[in-house]
Amino acid sequence: MHKMRGNRAVELPDDFWIPIPLDTNNITSLSPFLVPQDHLGSPGIFYAMSAFMFFLFVTGTAINTVTIACTAQYKKLRSHLNYILVNLAVANLLVSSVGSFTCFYCFAFRYMILGPLGCKIEGFTATLGGMVSLWSLAVVAFERWLVVCKPLGNFAFKPQHAIACCAITWVFASIAAVPPLVGWSRYIPEGMQCSCGPDWYTTNNKFNNESYVIFLFCFCFAVPFFTIVFCYSQLLLMLKSAAKAQAESASTQKAEREVTRMVVVMVLGFLVCWMPYASFALWVVNNRGQPFDLRLATIPSCLSKASTVYNPVIYILLNKQFRSCIRKMLGMSGGDDEDSSTSQSVTEVSKVGPA
Repeated sequence: MHKMRGNRAVELPDDFWIPIPLDTNNITSLSPFLVPQDHLGSPGIFYAMSAFMFFLFVTGTAINTVTIACTAQYKKLRSHLNYILVNLAVANLLVSSVGSFTCFYCFAFRYMILGPLGCKIEGFTATLGGMVSLWSLAVVAFERWLVVCKPLGNFAFKPQHAIACCAITWVFASIAAVPPLVGWSRYIPEGMQCSCGPDWYTTNNKFNNESYVIFLFCFCFAVPFFTIVFCYSQLLLMLKSAAKAQAESASTQKAEREVTRMVVVMVLGFLVCWMPYASFALWVVNNRGQPFDLRLATIPSCLSKASTVYNPVIYILLNKQFRSCIRKMLGMSGGDDEDSSTSQSVTEVSKVGPA
């Protein structure tokens, strides 16, 4: 592929593409694999990003490791819903321990010091873990809908169903993450060139990036998003009916308020994590050639990696069972020893049925 600079045609390499005009005849001399990218921003920006990625690496790795260890230690946590939450923790751990650490290391050097292979590994790992995380959120919503709203009658959601759902998240994630390794799109440095992801930028080339971006938006954003919105909206409607039937019950009204708050937080968390990536990719696809600030292009990647910290807080630490067991495992006395979580309260309330 060539890009014109004035009347000169510049040959672009296959393993990177810097999406802003650079005043040079030799694009390779500014390769993000060879030299610090100080022409894209001040060293302070790179070091600030490195510090942020180090925070995500330490916090995300710690909180998700504790979640997995706690589930292994306490048998009462091995419910079908918690299997899915552990699957989410495994995906988050993959992103934080590989993706966030790689970004921390590369931002510290101000370029993709690990080379094209390291870029592909980081891009693939972050995409795979991110997609598993995303689909896990959809599965959690689907599971709550099945259990509470009972669309299939007396169908019982059992551990083997939860394990099958977890396996499906990895299959779907692989369908999204593998193509750039085999020629449909590609993994290249993005934003400030110190993290890697699918190629949103280039067009009319052998990688067919436009079709991949559209596929990713539809299959890996729109479908999970609408699944989450549909399932949680049905859940809220069911709860409102149950609460109306129990208007005198303070506990029922409290459960409805808790679940409403939980649903709002979950949907907002999903949007904060994935809406910037989806919006940015679609904007680039539909505005080819338009200049944009590479520092802004780094934000979607940061927010998706930050999900390794705030997803466990939303889905796991707000679960009373998990919170109680984590405190026990860490040797913290006192605390909440209830065996119920908000989602379990929801199930109890819904047994009343609509009025």
